[in-house]
Amino acid sequence: MRVVVNLLAATGNKTGIGHYTAELLRCLHEQAGDDQIEVFPRGPMRWARRIWARVRPILETKKATSLSASGTGANASPPGVKSRMLASLRRKGQRLLRSHFHALCERGKFDLYHEPNFIPLPSDVPTVATLHDLSVLLHPEWHPADRVAHFERHFRAGVARCCHYFAISEFGRQEVIRHLGIPPERVTRTYMGIRPGLAPLPREIVAAVLKKLNLPPRYLLCLGTIEPRKNVLLLLKAYCSLPASVREQWPLLLVGGWGWNTADVAAYLHAEAKQRGVIHLGYVANEQIPALYNGARALVYPSLYEGFGLPPIEMMACGGAVLASTAGALVETVGCKAHLVEPLDFDGWRAALTRVVQDADWWQSLRTGAEDVARPFTWDACAADTLRVYRQLTTSPLPHLVTHDRAA
Repeated sequence: MRVVVNLLAATGNKTGIGHYTAELLRCLHEQAGDDQIEVFPRGPMRWARRIWARVRPILETKKATSLSASGTGANASPPGVKSRMLASLRRKGQRLLRSHFHALCERGKFDLYHEPNFIPLPSDVPTVATLHDLSVLLHPEWHPADRVAHFERHFRAGVARCCHYFAISEFGRQEVIRHLGIPPERVTRTYMGIRPGLAPLPREIVAAVLKKLNLPPRYLLCLGTIEPRKNVLLLLKAYCSLPASVREQWPLLLVGGWGWNTADVAAYLHAEAKQRGVIHLGYVANEQIPALYNGARALVYPSLYEGFGLPPIEMMACGGAVLASTAGALVETVGCKAHLVEPLDFDGWRAALTRVVQDADWWQSLRTGAEDVARPFTWDACAADTLRVYRQLTTSPLPHLVTHDRAA
């Protein structure tokens, strides 16, 4: 069996889909045996994609600089000429990628193509895709207009080219079945996993990383790209409403880069929150994330929608307490141990933030058994389930595939 996997999402700064792609490929290569798992792009195209991943944020906007300088302009559109130039570069890049992929498939004689990032490239090779969530379709207001337009043009046709689909939670699997009308036997749930190194750490290692990053010894943590779906503004307002004595002892640390449509969050952060104990650290290298989890009193995750939600389960792998919303897959993945709050319940978040820093017994109860909840979520299991489907697709008639329903 020869399978080709698109690794584009794993280039540049990784968010959830990038981590999924990188970790799945790592474990697929370890487990494949005589089967061949190959990737694209390759050679000069792969090098060019890495360069683009680095320079694109600089070309698109000077957001980070303007935010840190003035706290405004997070949604400022680039000048017309620059915008047109970027659009032209994207189109040319996509054409080159399609051409590169077509040539690779002709040479490679692959049995299967796996697209880990929603929309597969046109191909005569039998295709599977991972549909991480349906938020672009169900909640377009949470996404940039160009992303929504891209999905409107290409998503349905891309889905129609697939013979099978992966979802990263049972919540996501049911959404795919219900909203896309795909037969249940053609959608397999493969949970995401815990990255290597995410575990309880000695205090001295945690302290060294915090010192290097110039961070306080204790804090509350919110981790993830700042964008509308993450509900960060409500969290900031709830935190800033706490008594000064609480905020002085327990600052709120935001870890994550600026995403799309962040003007309201940026304005509030610079006008109010920074003066009331909120620290925005920005994007942090992967090797420092375990220490940030370990050093936090609790992870606070007020998301409005999640197809899986990596940070809460990663925090539990480190033995930490989690305050999470009831949105999407979070009830399924961490709901048995995390303290859950409705996403828009301002008073509920305020009460949870207060209690987790003042009630040591309750805080400890959230931590007790957290590692046990996280333990079943492994990339090895994700890869094994994925390989099983690959092999069924290449040896059995497609209608007879059986979805994998092992409980986490």
